[in-house]
Amino acid sequence: MPTVQTPENRLKEMGLTLSPVRPSVGNYVSCVRTGNLLFTAGQGVDQYHGKLGRDLTVEDGYLAARQSMLNVLSAVCHELGGLSKVKRVVKILGFVNSTEDFTAQPKVMDGASDLLVEVFGEKGKHGRSAVGMAQLPNNTAVEIEMILEIEDEEVHDE
Repeated sequence: MPTVQTPENRLKEMGLTLSPVRPSVGNYVSCVRTGNLLFTAGQGVDQYHGKLGRDLTVEDGYLAARQSMLNVLSAVCHELGGLSKVKRVVKILGFVNSTEDFTAQPKVMDGASDLLVEVFGEKGKHGRSAVGMAQLPNNTAVEIEMILEIEDEEVHDE
């Protein structure tokens, strides 16, 4: 019998692991569920700091966005008990710490978008905004938040 291809299996095949959930640095929680939607708090990165267009290249930013999305997925996995409960990635919002004249925020955010499609396939295709910011907390290069549709866990009477 073939092994079910879960998002966690895909991550493992890609040589990627989800790290422990990063602690909140303020009065908020990492995820909030309302109905079948899950909204995540923004997740930055510990590995990439500085401004795109000055301290970091677009390639660095792509990797930072990929790592930021892994941090978001860690929070989602912790909240849901696994990534297989994700029915659809609805939207991501990416904040890119960048210089005033840097305009490649969409190329940076492709790091996160590409990862979602690699992990979830068609369910990973999403709406997206990629915006430049004057500064992000702890001078992180990228911060991402996400909205997901998740499987209904309610029991229905027949």
